[in-house]
Amino acid sequence: MNMDEDLKNGRPAASRGRPRQFDAQNALTAALKVFWRKGFEGTSLSDLTEAMGINRTSMYASFGNKEELFRKALDLYEREKQAFIRSALELPTARAVAEALLRGSLDIQTSRSDPHGCLKVMSSVACSEQSKSVRKEIVARRLDDETALTARLQRAQAEGDLPDGVDPAGLSRCLYAIIQGMAVQAASGASRHDLERLVETGLWMWPSR
Repeated sequence: MNMDEDLKNGRPAASRGRPRQFDAQNALTAALKVFWRKGFEGTSLSDLTEAMGINRTSMYASFGNKEELFRKALDLYEREKQAFIRSALELPTARAVAEALLRGSLDIQTSRSDPHGCLKVMSSVACSEQSKSVRKEIVARRLDDETALTARLQRAQAEGDLPDGVDPAGLSRCLYAIIQGMAVQAASGASRHDLERLVETGLWMWPSR
């Protein structure tokens, strides 16, 4: 089709063959919220393209398939929503670390601007055999977080900040079990007040020097 034909059809020649423009960051943020609200398996391609404001061709070209898009959404979730984890591990005492992790999780899980619960928890518990690679990815990321926390608690124990009889790995897993339980309850409609009581109870049980 030449320029005269383009003008005849009411289409500028410069736009011929040009892909639809969109903001990739905004589209990924929209996808994250859909996955967060519905989980990986509960999210359809139509859910994603509608929320992202693009068609499937653009989605595949920019983000890959659904699983690849989910991994990118996980990266964004960790980078923006779970940044408190990295800063918590730098606090001077083990109890301060635990409190920052619990309260940071509470804030994210009960935010008024985002879906309730935790993207990782809600997506992993609802994964079937068909999505085992997604569950494996989520579990691996959670274990990385637990390993980092265990190392921080081991350092605290070496510094005399935790009693010698405490198992740092067991304490780390216990703390993450509380956080995961909070996520399930938040997604099920538990109030922030109820979850705050869980945080306070968890801190009350924290081993003292």
